[in-house]
Amino acid sequence: MSVTPAVAQDLKQALATVVVVPVTPLHAGGNPDWDAYAALTRRVIDDGITVITPNGNTGEFYALCLAEARQAIETAASAAGNQAELLAGVGHDIATAVESARHAADHGARMIMIHQPVHPYVSRAGWIDYHAAIAGSVPDLGVVLYLRNERITGADIAALADRAPNVIGVKYGVRDASTFAAVARDAGIDRFTWLAGAAELTAPAYWACGAHGFTSGLANVSPALPLAMLDALRANDFGQAMKVWDKARRFEELRLADAGADNVSVVKEALAQLGLCRADVRPPSRPLPPRVKDEIRVILTSWGLL
Repeated sequence: MSVTPAVAQDLKQALATVVVVPVTPLHAGGNPDWDAYAALTRRVIDDGITVITPNGNTGEFYALCLAEARQAIETAASAAGNQAELLAGVGHDIATAVESARHAADHGARMIMIHQPVHPYVSRAGWIDYHAAIAGSVPDLGVVLYLRNERITGADIAALADRAPNVIGVKYGVRDASTFAAVARDAGIDRFTWLAGAAELTAPAYWACGAHGFTSGLANVSPALPLAMLDALRANDFGQAMKVWDKARRFEELRLADAGADNVSVVKEALAQLGLCRADVRPPSRPLPPRVKDEIRVILTSWGLL
């Protein structure tokens, strides 16, 4: 059964929000702490988040084995109940992505996000074929593309959607608003829900260019901040949105430093300082140096969380 136009529209509207990518907490021995995962998921939903992406990059997707990724979906689904949409991250080879998508659907997910292919040699035609094969195998699911490759054009996205009409959204992670504006219009600005895929620091500029939502790792720590930005953007109050931007700025800059090397570590350290999970990460992420931990403490104090 394929996604009907009515369901596709419902999913597109559901995506137009703050989409949180939960971390995967770890025990001291390195195994996932599923009780903490469930508690963190429940926390953000209770604070107003309505879409979560288990197995996103902030969840250390590429550092999880297949069994762990499956457990992340099951834990998120159980914690969310019917109070939030699951946008399940899938990827790797086509067969694995399809198998993961079907597993997510079995646990209540109505949407998947296909991670950008990590193969070192990616042709534009092959990019279309890769996503079309996955989307075509799960026609009953809404599909969101995760795009961080500037080589992929709006015409490529449109060609893919012609083959896979269940593609309903694009998480656009290229950090350039003018590029985003052009790609979105070439692909079809109203054909998809466009998400600012590089989080809060790009959200106001991308919103002005046609995005109606954004992804957030910061929301693991403070759901109130991104939700306040969303409210301001929906009200076209860019002055207020930029006040929230100022509050989020340094935290997000720490995550962006050194090509995003500490993206996950910063979020987990903040959660550890709040007593919500351990700060442990898996390689190739790293534990943070003391100076960064100290700065995170200052930021959390400025937000009134410590």
